[in-house]
Amino acid sequence: MLFAHRADAGQRLAAALRHLEGADPVVLGLPRGGVPVAFQVARALGAPLDVVVVRKLGVPHHRELGFGAIGEGGVRVISEDIVRLGRVRPEDSAAVERAEEAELLRQARRFRGDRPRIPLDGRTAIVVDDGVATGATAAAACQVVRALGAARVVLATPVAPPDAASRLRSSADEVVCLSTPHAFRAVGEWYADFTQTSDEEVVALLAEAEAEAERAARPARPTGSAGSVEPGPAPRSAEVTVESDGLTLAGDLVLPPGAPAVVVFAHGSGSSRHSPRNRSVARALNHAGLGTLLFDLLTPAEEADRANVFDIETLARRLTDATRWLRQRASGPIGYFGASTGAAAALRAAAAADADIAAVVSRGGRPDLAGPLLADVRAPTLLVVGGRDSTVLGLNRQALAELRCEKELAIVPGATHLFEEPGALAEVAGLARAWFTSHLTPPTGHLDDTS
Repeated sequence: MLFAHRADAGQRLAAALRHLEGADPVVLGLPRGGVPVAFQVARALGAPLDVVVVRKLGVPHHRELGFGAIGEGGVRVISEDIVRLGRVRPEDSAAVERAEEAELLRQARRFRGDRPRIPLDGRTAIVVDDGVATGATAAAACQVVRALGAARVVLATPVAPPDAASRLRSSADEVVCLSTPHAFRAVGEWYADFTQTSDEEVVALLAEAEAEAERAARPARPTGSAGSVEPGPAPRSAEVTVESDGLTLAGDLVLPPGAPAVVVFAHGSGSSRHSPRNRSVARALNHAGLGTLLFDLLTPAEEADRANVFDIETLARRLTDATRWLRQRASGPIGYFGASTGAAAALRAAAAADADIAAVVSRGGRPDLAGPLLADVRAPTLLVVGGRDSTVLGLNRQALAELRCEKELAIVPGATHLFEEPGALAEVAGLARAWFTSHLTPPTGHLDDTS
């Protein structure tokens, strides 16, 4: 079984965990890669999302062999047998624990910030990882979660070798694993996209899960006039579908009350609907009162062929179809936010004579792939590039010279291509928010949500 990306794996895993929906579960992702998977599980089950921060205690001079694990709340799980067989001296054990405890506290603060850990007492804890190799970390997480008071521990993972999956049944009350291939070498080989998950992505997903839970818990408010969007009993976001090229593409539409405009997101890998980076920027725009549409330019099957990522003509056509779909349901200006090759698709779509796009922002994009059509773009365009992303920075400077519209190049100092550095993504969101709010404000009127 091959997964397109972690979000795809999480959605499939959630379907196999539906029987736990009424068990008052807490979903716990193992950072970092397990959190994007856990996010999809928590969303599908309507459960709270948290991280389970665990540090394995490795035998000195043989660190891959764990003699125990520590977790938050002072939880300490020690295997006396391994301590004895590994001849771990008390002073060595204490030194390892001190070092790992410092890293555990750092990670917990980084991921959770000021939010308290979700209590597990008497609840069903679903521990989620993006895959299992040896199972040592997953087993340690299950032990820690049980020590923190969970009444039932379920370990869920998309893929694991058969022997590891079997061993883990002694650590959890239930193990849910979608695929146990015998020809297993590494977790990443079972994903078409196994891009490393950053700390920023983990933080963004936890914040988004908390925000969704708050919206769902909000009491209903009366519906306002026909020309405005007021939050009703459900969250102000909706899963939508866009038809293009004979395919049905999934998307997420968010319309804050009275939103004056909508920004459509385009990502070349097709993961824009799930990309934590794009969602982080979208939240900033939503907080500024702007609507957002995040949708998949490619199907999961298409994503498996990397050539499709660079098919700018197809990506732009689908973006245009999504824009046409949106105009039938909402009035007001529309902007594009493009990332990677999605930026080229956004600029190509904006260059069409009848496009009527009010503003474009590119994050770490490849505007050069829009080719000669760059000169036809009329929408005010902001290119945002990391200062350490030298190759892409050069391509953006060249594209800036070719653009004939209102334009600007913003460089985020010290940032690399994915803006993983602390504060870098927040700076991107701030730049995008300022650009869109200054260019997407209509003289009068509101959006009408008729979907």
